Amino acid sequence: MRRSGYGFKLLGEFVRFAREHRAYWLIPLIVMLGIAGFVIVAGQSAAPLLYTLF
Repeated sequence: MRRSGYGFKLLGEFVRFAREHRAYWLIPLIVMLGIAGFVIVAGQSAAPLLYTLF
Protein backbone atom coordinates (compact mmCIF):
# COMPACT_ATOMS: atom_id res chain seq x y z
CA MET A 1 0.00 0.00 0.00
CA ARG A 2 2.86 2.34 0.68
CA ARG A 3 4.18 2.15 -2.89
CA SER A 4 0.82 3.03 -4.43
CA GLY A 5 0.66 6.13 -2.25
CA TYR A 6 4.07 7.14 -3.53
CA GLY A 7 2.91 6.60 -7.12
CA PHE A 8 -0.09 8.89 -6.65
CA LYS A 9 2.14 11.49 -5.02
CA LEU A 10 4.56 11.30 -7.95
CA LEU A 11 1.73 11.59 -10.47
CA GLY A 12 0.40 14.66 -8.67
CA GLU A 13 3.86 16.18 -8.73
CA PHE A 14 4.08 15.67 -12.51
CA VAL A 15 0.69 17.33 -13.02
CA ARG A 16 1.69 20.24 -10.79
CA PHE A 17 4.94 20.63 -12.74
CA ALA A 18 3.07 20.61 -16.07
CA ARG A 19 0.66 23.31 -14.86
CA GLU A 20 3.37 25.51 -13.40
CA HIS A 21 5.61 25.37 -16.47
CA ARG A 22 2.73 25.23 -18.95
CA ALA A 23 4.02 21.98 -20.37
CA TYR A 24 0.63 20.43 -21.01
CA TRP A 25 2.10 18.05 -23.57
CA LEU A 26 3.55 16.05 -20.66
CA ILE A 27 0.14 14.97 -19.36
CA PRO A 28 -0.85 12.78 -22.39
CA LEU A 29 2.68 11.36 -22.43
CA ILE A 30 2.40 10.33 -18.78
CA VAL A 31 -1.05 8.85 -19.35
CA MET A 32 0.14 6.79 -22.31
CA LEU A 33 3.17 5.52 -20.37
CA GLY A 34 0.86 4.51 -17.54
CA ILE A 35 -1.45 2.64 -19.90
CA ALA A 36 1.51 0.88 -21.55
CA GLY A 37 2.85 -0.14 -18.16
CA PHE A 38 -0.54 -1.50 -17.13
CA VAL A 39 -0.86 -3.51 -20.35
CA ILE A 40 2.59 -5.03 -19.84
CA VAL A 41 1.86 -6.02 -16.24
CA ALA A 42 -1.61 -7.36 -17.08
CA GLY A 43 -0.22 -9.31 -20.04
CA GLN A 44 2.41 -11.00 -17.94
CA SER A 45 -0.08 -12.09 -15.32
CA ALA A 46 -2.53 -13.40 -17.93
CA ALA A 47 0.05 -15.37 -19.93
CA PRO A 48 -0.17 -18.62 -17.91
CA LEU A 49 -3.94 -18.63 -18.33
CA LEU A 50 -3.67 -18.21 -22.09
CA TYR A 51 -1.16 -21.06 -22.41
CA THR A 52 -3.65 -23.50 -20.92
CA LEU A 53 -6.24 -22.60 -23.57
CA PHE A 54 -3.97 -23.50 -26.46
